[in-house]
Amino acid sequence: MSIRSVLRVADTISEWTGRLFAWLVVPITIIVVYEVISRRLLNAPHIWSFEVSTFLYAIHFMMVAAYTLLYDGHVTVDLIYGVLSRRWQAVMDVVSYLLFFFPFFLVFLIAGTEYASDSWATSEKTMTAQLPLVLPIMKTLIPVASLLLLLQGLSRFARSLYLVIRGREL
Repeated sequence: MSIRSVLRVADTISEWTGRLFAWLVVPITIIVVYEVISRRLLNAPHIWSFEVSTFLYAIHFMMVAAYTLLYDGHVTVDLIYGVLSRRWQAVMDVVSYLLFFFPFFLVFLIAGTEYASDSWATSEKTMTAQLPLVLPIMKTLIPVASLLLLLQGLSRFARSLYLVIRGREL
């Protein structure tokens, strides 16, 4: 299997998880609209709607992060980066991934795994206990999202490193 094939697999995983979890915006919107109507017009608020919309948004946010990285959509400050040649941008990317990205997401993966494990072990519940398994599932998504981001980060890192070494895009 070639490096291009491996990178394509990583990109495809990010693409499809992003496309799948982007659809969570629909139920989030429906729940929020329902709650606003229920609260404001009918004077009948629901505790569950806040929790469900918050948790769905958290799932959405975490699970589309690798997709956002795939399409270079994360916030950056590129005062210097924008004026550099593509090869020097790749040098900055390689250094940034090694110094910041990989260490941060490795720690996030390890801590998130412990956090999720503790949540499952204690059968952690929300304050309202309206949604019994929601917290362990949510906390399990932390290492899952970290793993997806690490995978996509490795893909971007490999492409940048190739450009630095070979002088052309992979």
